[in-house]
Amino acid sequence: QVQLVESGGGLVQAGDSLRLSCTTSERTFSSFREGWFRQAPGKEREFVAAFTWSADITYYADSVKGRFTISRDNAKNTVYLQMNSLKPEETAVYYCAARTTGGIWTLGTVYDYWGQGTQVTVSS
Repeated sequence: QVQLVESGGGLVQAGDSLRLSCTTSERTFSSFREGWFRQAPGKEREFVAAFTWSADITYYADSVKGRFTISRDNAKNTVYLQMNSLKPEETAVYYCAARTTGGIWTLGTVYDYWGQGTQVTVSS
């Protein structure tokens, strides 16, 4: 069973930055395509960012475009989510997910593996 472990969450002020990490011990990590999702209290899970069919092409939710960046380091089996200019409404549990096949990368249902989530709290 593939395990994804997120880290890097915390409490920050509006306008601050955070970098989330998602690490796996899976040897075929380079063949995965990852995405980040978030879920705020009382709300549905929503797509944040993902690698598309290519590890070189990324896609972002409109709400984070220009502020968030997804990247990967295959040597470290790690995916990152750099979040800048954070807003209070972005307080949520952030989840890393990985898929091994194609599909619409904004849909959580196409992902095969999920991390446990890391809490991000943005104070105003």
